[in-house]
Amino acid sequence: MAKINYTEDNIRSLDWKEHIRLRPGMYIGKLGNGTSPDDGIYILVKEIFDNCIDEFVMGHGTKVDVTIDDGQVTIRDFGRGIPLGKVVDCVSKINTGGKYDSKAFKKSVGLNGVGTKAVNALSDYFYVQAIRDGKAKVAEFEKGDLVKDHRIAKTDEENGTMVSFVPDFTIFKNFKFKSEFVENQFWNYAYLNAGLKIHFNNKTIVSKRGLFDLMTRRTDVETHRYPIIHLKGHDIEIALTHGNQYGEQYFSFVNGQNTTQGGTHLLAFREGIVQTVREFYKKNYDSKDVRASIMGAISVRVEEPVFESQTKTKLGSLNIGPDGPSVKKFVVDFVKSELDKYLHQNPTVAEALQKRIIQSERERKEIAGIKKIANERARKSKVHNKKLRDCRIHFNDKKGDIDKKNASTIFITEGDSASGSITKARNVLSQAVFSLRGKPLNCFGLTKKIVYQNEEFHLLQHALNIEDGLDDLRYNNVVIATDADVDGMHIRLLLLTFFLQFFPDLVRNGHLYIFETPLFRVRDKKKTFYCYTPKEKQDAIKALRGKAEITRFKGLGEISPNEFADFIGEDIKLEPVIMNEDTNIEKILKYYMGKNTPDRQTFIIDNLRVEVDEIDELEEMNEELVEAES
Repeated sequence: MAKINYTEDNIRSLDWKEHIRLRPGMYIGKLGNGTSPDDGIYILVKEIFDNCIDEFVMGHGTKVDVTIDDGQVTIRDFGRGIPLGKVVDCVSKINTGGKYDSKAFKKSVGLNGVGTKAVNALSDYFYVQAIRDGKAKVAEFEKGDLVKDHRIAKTDEENGTMVSFVPDFTIFKNFKFKSEFVENQFWNYAYLNAGLKIHFNNKTIVSKRGLFDLMTRRTDVETHRYPIIHLKGHDIEIALTHGNQYGEQYFSFVNGQNTTQGGTHLLAFREGIVQTVREFYKKNYDSKDVRASIMGAISVRVEEPVFESQTKTKLGSLNIGPDGPSVKKFVVDFVKSELDKYLHQNPTVAEALQKRIIQSERERKEIAGIKKIANERARKSKVHNKKLRDCRIHFNDKKGDIDKKNASTIFITEGDSASGSITKARNVLSQAVFSLRGKPLNCFGLTKKIVYQNEEFHLLQHALNIEDGLDDLRYNNVVIATDADVDGMHIRLLLLTFFLQFFPDLVRNGHLYIFETPLFRVRDKKKTFYCYTPKEKQDAIKALRGKAEITRFKGLGEISPNEFADFIGEDIKLEPVIMNEDTNIEKILKYYMGKNTPDRQTFIIDNLRVEVDEIDELEEMNEELVEAES
């Protein structure tokens, strides 16, 4: 091994922006291009918006205006405004802020003085304006460097702060904001701050009943087995009900922050529900039966919260505050006291809740025998090893490396040719391949028994390790990779039905994606274009002046492993499967996968007309191109 000198010359001191730009993941989590709700560009929005929320909580300003247009984000609150003499410092000096010595901010999220500076450092352009009592101060930055420090000027605008920024394209490559993700973010803020009005791209987002509104909007009300139980206390609010879906569905928050990975407060909430139910009914129900098909939400306020990462997606605090009880005791005590009281006061709800638990218990016991036989059959035949080409990273440890987990991907393919191409081209460290045999079963309306009776579904569930929920999910990105033809689209629909029917949490938590591969390759001797739409193909032909070799990729197996490496690398195109606020799984599956209906026939005919119009338009473009070349 070559000798490496270690001297004073090896020691470097980075300034604040250099460190953030060199290690952005430490401050905003994964970078990403916007296809995942926890990508860094959404964390940038959150970091600025958190300051607006703190102003609202302090009683200053009841509205926030937000626009996102062509990659530029502008957020304007109507709070007190940053003190004018400290505007530059507050957005460019690390560990500088007004929350360190204020008791009123002890239950705030943004206490470390880093968030706004991280946004500044990671933005191609950053603009801040503070308005206080008829005066305004503006400062402009590029990649964290101050480029224009404006003088304080008079203004007739309302007090408040406006920040506008454009994420740095060299860091967030090919990024694009998805309005659905941003809107969901703002709805979460609204639910936790009753009365706050958020104006986002011509939409008004507001909530009056907090978590009750969240549960009403984000769960299928028609399937609720009993009315939403909504309970509020000092520094805690919960809501819950049971439905007919598989799995558990939770929304958890700490100091207004959406803790998408849960933490100590959510674990305590789940435990508190089980303890209350067992004591109320005086029966030692299995915890899985109590929580099966549950839908719940919890919000707590914690002094100086400790999160497991800078992006604050998982609470690690053990205590409510320096002198307070443990988070577990605080939450469990509240749930046991208030939920028990509610059940005693509402016997009809108590009866409906117990019926749902008994139904879950019966279903679990019915599946147990089938499950045992299926596991034994798969073990003996070793068929699982033949279907799964695993990657070298495994994440059975719940406290595993988040950065590595975010990089793990499993491609679900159909047929040997498709899986063969991906297997040869993949990154064996972080990308796995699961190969289906033939078309999956349409499982709409079927019970979970089918997951164990059907070999393909059983082995897929086993490969993902989601039988008992998402806590031990082995791959962060579950990608449906099918051919770009009618059969491929059908297989995609059948797999979507499987996940939505039996594992909706996988979709809700942003783990499911559709893999996009090019439809055409257009090339000459010097240049190659991969085109994802007929229009892109026409543009490529035009760029090569009409003299090009055109290949239509009908299946994944037609793409060589060498080419595939380009499509599943850094610039992989993944389309997230998104569940919006008003998504009703049962209605969607019934419409697309149930028996044919006049409405569905009309939908198909109307969309066929659109496709025909597009084809006609492209043909006209092609004729014009040929004439021009002639």
